Amino acid sequence: MKEVSDIGLVGLAVMGENLVLNMESKGFHVSVFNRTVDKVENFMNGRGKGKKFFGAHALPEFVASLKRPRKIMLMVKAGSPVDEFIEQLIPLLEPGDIIIDGGNSHFPDTNRRTKYVESKGLLYIGTGVSGGEEGALLGPSIMPGGSPAAWPAVKPVFQAISAKVDDGSPCCDWVGENGAGHFVKMVHNGIEYGDMQLICEAYQILRDVLGLSADEMHKVFKEWNEGELDSYLIEITRDILEFKDTDGKPLVDKILDTAGQKGTGKWTAISALDLGIPLTLIGEAVFSRCLSAIKDERVVAASIIAGPKSQFTGDKKAFIDDIKNALYASKIISYAQGYQLMRAAAQEYGWKLNYGGIALMWRGGCIIRSVFLGKIKDAFDKNPDLSNLILDPFFKTKMESAQDGWRRVVAAAVTNGIPVPAMCTALNYFDGYRTEFLPANLLQAQRDYFGAHTYERLDSPRGKFFHTNWTGRGGDTASTTYNV
Repeated sequence: MKEVSDIGLVGLAVMGENLVLNMESKGFHVSVFNRTVDKVENFMNGRGKGKKFFGAHALPEFVASLKRPRKIMLMVKAGSPVDEFIEQLIPLLEPGDIIIDGGNSHFPDTNRRTKYVESKGLLYIGTGVSGGEEGALLGPSIMPGGSPAAWPAVKPVFQAISAKVDDGSPCCDWVGENGAGHFVKMVHNGIEYGDMQLICEAYQILRDVLGLSADEMHKVFKEWNEGELDSYLIEITRDILEFKDTDGKPLVDKILDTAGQKGTGKWTAISALDLGIPLTLIGEAVFSRCLSAIKDERVVAASIIAGPKSQFTGDKKAFIDDIKNALYASKIISYAQGYQLMRAAAQEYGWKLNYGGIALMWRGGCIIRSVFLGKIKDAFDKNPDLSNLILDPFFKTKMESAQDGWRRVVAAAVTNGIPVPAMCTALNYFDGYRTEFLPANLLQAQRDYFGAHTYERLDSPRGKFFHTNWTGRGGDTASTTYNV
């Protein structure tokens, strides 16, 4: 058939359907295809009726409808479905055509697929898309990576449909080669896990230590959202706390306390372990979801094990301010760790990441969007080689001014038996990072004692290793030196 469409999309589930409506609203003609053809018909007769869409019933018809170089975006389940569609599309495409994976694929898969698709004379993009259903329709944050030669062809579409910040800048720019886009999206999701866990910990302290009702907490989060904590997640928490069930009681109080996950937070934590980055907060956020999932065990344990009875006798308003400071400071740590992970990955995989640009992409459309991100962009604009966000003058000042309240909150939570794994590990990281001498000297001595793993000395150059015969019964042979 005659070429008619600027771009094609495969997969008319929630995100795919809303993305094509977004594209069409920006003036693009879009071809759509779905493995279940009924979805194509339902869309063409429903939300797509009378608009600039072409509904294809078979992949050859779909491909033939696209202008060259063909741009085909896959919005299908991560994993084997992506590989299956790539294999089906390759014989139908011509050199220079572009396959785009817009799902939550694991970045090593995108590394592999980019190399494979390029070997066939085609181009490949793996892009993170964040913002949920509303973002997909009205403007998401888009994080593309893959074949650099593909970017000029997709840039007009992606930047047109993405969210915009106040000055009109699009929340979309080229991230880097191979799996860089999906890696940055993975870190985004990991930070999202951390933000949500921190908010939940603040909520539990307000509820179980201060005894605030959902309506009272709604007012607290409303106030927080009007200041430096202004963000999408604080905003929706405010709205959730106000929402009433059919009987007029807060719906949040009736929701079962078990949380699920789709894997991106876990991937972030595993990647941090692989690269040797102390991503402690996101790791605790993932494990907190795992702990919540063993609800039946927790119910039994609660009936057997006694803890302290929660009580608070101080100034509630002052303590609420402390909680706000603890939340803000912990949030800084979460982002600092996430950026350290991206820096390590860039070095490992040869990516040239624009850290300020990434903050800009996250300022609108995505789940972690907040005014806070503007400060991160400023920090990296001033110093692109900034090794840790908490060393930036703005964030250093914020951490120092917040830490007294932060410490009071963690201490109160521990005293009252309230779990705050994310806030606590954030504070531990802060104290560990600012400590010149950690007890790892003893740890190295232990390793050398039992395994002859060697150690370095304060009075010798770095890189020179020593072994001691601690017991007098060992020899002089040392194990190969390695980093843990």
